[in-house]
Amino acid sequence: MKLKKTLFAASAMALVTSTGAFAETITIATVNNGDMIRMQGYTDDFTAKTGHEVEWVTLEENVLRQRVTTDISTKGGQFDIMTIGMYETPIWGANGWLVPLDDLSAEYDVDDILPAMRDGLSHDGTLYAAPFYGESSMVMYRTDLMEKAGLEMPDAPTWEFIREAAAAMDDPENDINGICLRGKAGWGEGGAFITVTGNSFGARWFDEDWNAQFDQPEWKEALTFFVNLMNDYGPQGYATNGFNENLSLFQQGKCGMWIDATVAASFVTNPDESAVADSVGFALAPNKDGVEKRSNWLWAWALAIPAGTQKEGAAKAFIEWATSKDYIELVAANEGWANVPPGARTSLYETAEYQEVPFAKMTLDSIRAADPTNPTVDPVPYVGIQFVAIPEFAGIATEVSQEFSAVYAGQQSVDEALEKAQALTTDAMEAAGY
Repeated sequence: MKLKKTLFAASAMALVTSTGAFAETITIATVNNGDMIRMQGYTDDFTAKTGHEVEWVTLEENVLRQRVTTDISTKGGQFDIMTIGMYETPIWGANGWLVPLDDLSAEYDVDDILPAMRDGLSHDGTLYAAPFYGESSMVMYRTDLMEKAGLEMPDAPTWEFIREAAAAMDDPENDINGICLRGKAGWGEGGAFITVTGNSFGARWFDEDWNAQFDQPEWKEALTFFVNLMNDYGPQGYATNGFNENLSLFQQGKCGMWIDATVAASFVTNPDESAVADSVGFALAPNKDGVEKRSNWLWAWALAIPAGTQKEGAAKAFIEWATSKDYIELVAANEGWANVPPGARTSLYETAEYQEVPFAKMTLDSIRAADPTNPTVDPVPYVGIQFVAIPEFAGIATEVSQEFSAVYAGQQSVDEALEKAQALTTDAMEAAGY
C-alpha cells in the first residue's frame, strides 16, 4: 500500500507544471505557413518544459480565418489558442472575445516586442495577442537575372521600374516569369496585395465620410496596372496563386521578382529549400512615380486565447514559450539565425549574429516604413494598411477580392469588377449603418 501511494505521488508530481497547474492537452489552430510548421517541430521542447501536450489544427489561410472567426463568434470552444492577426485582435479584444495578455512573466519582456507589433495587437493599451512573427512586404528578386538584363534594382524602386524589370527578365521559353504576385481571392490573400497596390496609387477603400471609392480613377489605374503587369509577365493561372503558391514558384526559379511578405526571405534564401538561394536580393515595396506611399503592409501572425477556454494557464504557458527570446535562440541554435521568426522583437535586431543576415535590415526598414494610421495619400477614417479595421471589412473585402480575381482569370473587365465592388461595398456599409 505504501508503495502504491508513493507511485501515485510521483505520478501526480510529474503532472504538475512550472505554473503549478496539472498538465493539459491544448488545441491550437494555425496557418500552414513555413514558420508555423517549423514551430510544430519544436513542440516537444515545450512539452518537456511544462508537461503540457499540444494538438495542432493546421489550415490554409482563408480556411483558418473562416474557422476561427466562426468558432469565436459562436463560442464554439474548439480551440484553446488561435492564430490571428492585427485585423482581428483589436476588434475581438474590444468584444471581450479574447483573454487579455496583461499578466505575462517579467522574463517574457513584453516591452521588447516591436512597438508596431505591440500596438497593432492591443486594444485600449491591453495586449490581446502575442506576435509569433511580424512582417511587412518587400521585393525579392533574382540578382542573376537582374544582372543579365543589364539592370540594377534600386533600394526603393517604383512600379514603373518593376514593370521594366519584369519585361527584361521574363523568359517563357525557360519557364521564368518576370514577376509573381498574389491573385488568389480572400481579403488576406490577393485582397491584401491589391489593397496596398491601390494605396501606392493613391486609392482608398473609403473617403472620410465612409463612402466607397472604387468608382474613383486611382482604383482603375491601380487595378489596370496590376492586371496588365501580370497578364504580360506573370505566371499562368495567377488568379489562384497566394503566398504559398508564389513561394513555391520562386523557390523553383520560376520568378524574376516576387513582392510579398518579408517573412518569405528566410525560405527563398535557404539552400535546402530554394534552387535560387544564392542569388536573391531585396528592396522596399514599390511606389508609383510621383506618389510617396509605398505598397508595403504591416502584419503579425499572433497567438491569442479565446475567452471561455478551460485551459487558460496552459495556453498562456504556450504563448510565452512560442513567442519568447528563448524560442528564437532555440531555432537559431538548430537552424541558424536566418531561420528564426522575424519582425516581432527589438532585441533580435540588436543581435550581432542576426544583423549579418542579408534580409534583416530590409525587413526592419519595411516594417518601420508602414503607417497604419496614414495608409494612403489622402486622409481616411480608418486604421489599417492592407485592411480596414472595422468588423464588416472581412466579409466585404472577401467579396471584392473575388470580383478582382475574376478579372485576373479573364472572366470580366476591370470596369465591371470596380462597378460591382462599388455597389456591394456601398450596400454593405449602408446596411451596417455607416
